[in-house]
Parts: sequence; structure tokens; C-alpha cells
Amino acid sequence: MSRDDIYSGLTQLGKATEIPSDPEQAVLERVPNPQAGTRYAVRFTAPEFTSLCPMTGQPDFAHLVIDYLPAGWLVESKSLKLYLTSFRNHGAFHEDCTVSIGRRLAELLEPEWLRIGGYWYPRGGIPIDVFYQTGPAPADVWIPDQGVPSYRGRG
Repeated sequence: MSRDDIYSGLTQLGKATEIPSDPEQAVLERVPNPQAGTRYAVRFTAPEFTSLCPMTGQPDFAHLVIDYLPAGWLVESKSLKLYLTSFRNHGAFHEDCTVSIGRRLAELLEPEWLRIGGYWYPRGGIPIDVFYQTGPAPADVWIPDQGVPSYRGRG
């Protein structure tokens, strides 16, 4: 599979692209997996994810970790960055943001397996961690711990 074949259908990579105003409007793109047939894990980490509280409009902050085992598709990283950034002005609860990201990626990529950990910073004194995965983790592929400790504050 040539590089031109892999990237031929992309609309955002290598071009100036505006940040989508809403996650529903964001275009997530995928490319054929040039290593299809090889089982391996991919990790994306977004340590500065932001969204808005749907009730107060105040910002919420999270550290997201997305792991997946690709099958036939890879997510194009610029489109993923733009998609995640589109939550910046979007009002939704932590659970909704985390699970909707995981579900949208799973629908787009049809991976062998996918998980997302949303490690949300405290608001009102309570941190919320949200986890979603498409099924049991495969036992025969190395998938490291997400490495984000539980929130401890100053303690």
C-alpha cells in the first residue's frame, strides 16, 4: 500500500483547518492500517482536554488516555486533535464527554479493542474518573497501564 493510497482521501492533513465549533460537526478521519494483520496497541494521550460544564458554563479539565488495537483502520491524528479540541466550547458532563469520544472512535475505526480513560480534575472538590472500553482487554498484546494516578490533591 503506497503512501499516496493511504492519505488520498484525507481532507484536513497538510491544510489550514479551523477548529470545529461542536463535536458533532468535527470530522474524524481514518486511514487504512498499513500493518493490518499485525496485532499492536496504539495510545493517544491528551493531558489538556477541556470542555464546559453544561450547567454553569465553567471549564472542566481532563487528562484523556485512548488505547486501541487497530484492525483495518487508524485514526488520523490531526483530525483526532481537532475533534478533541471541539469540546472546548461544548457543554457536557464528564461521563458524556468520555463515553461519547470512545464510542465515536469505536464506530469509526472498528478496532479489535478500544478503551478510554478520562481522568477529570476536581470541581467542587470531587474528581471524576470515567472509563469505557469495547470489551475485555486482549491478553496476548502488551497494553501498558494508563499511568495516570488517582487524584490525591496535596496529600
